[in-house]
Amino acid sequence: MSKILVIGAAGLTGAEVVKALGAENCIGASRSSDEKVDIADPKSLAALFERVGPVDGIVCTGGAARFKPWNETTDEDCTFSLANKLLGQINVARYGARTVKPGGAITLTTGLAAQYPSPGSAIITTVNSALEAFVRAAAAEPATTIRVNAVSPGWVAETLQAMGHDPAGGIPAGDVARITVKQFREGASGTTAPAAKS
Repeated sequence: MSKILVIGAAGLTGAEVVKALGAENCIGASRSSDEKVDIADPKSLAALFERVGPVDGIVCTGGAARFKPWNETTDEDCTFSLANKLLGQINVARYGARTVKPGGAITLTTGLAAQYPSPGSAIITTVNSALEAFVRAAAAEPATTIRVNAVSPGWVAETLQAMGHDPAGGIPAGDVARITVKQFREGASGTTAPAAKS
């Protein structure tokens, strides 16, 4: 039986990833799961990997970044976004690579703002673009014995609905999860798979 660590498992997409992988194959971790973790805190991540031990792979759907016009962005907005979505996921890969068995995979989550910036997305676009660059660079390391890749979702339908917008413009979380699982199982190292409504 596989042993896959899903970080962000209590979130909308993370919960769907657990379903798609099979709950019996997953260890769910988040700020509110039985396995607690705050990816913005390196000590919290290190403690998680120590508790969990060797795994077949890691999927990370956790990490937050602020959506705000750049001229209203504060130092705290930037620090929060870098510590969470960017450095948090980089550290998931850095620390997690020591626990993933050779031939396994780590799949991170970026976002289509990396390719399609919009008003208010300055921080998110920067963080997602940097994360995709990290994935490409990690794959180029000769000592890497695992695949490191990413999924780049667009707007999730359920999130749009919760914000009071038309969900028809988004992709259902279940579809994002299926694309994430396919990338985790089959995606080449260094690649980012888009997950958006066509």
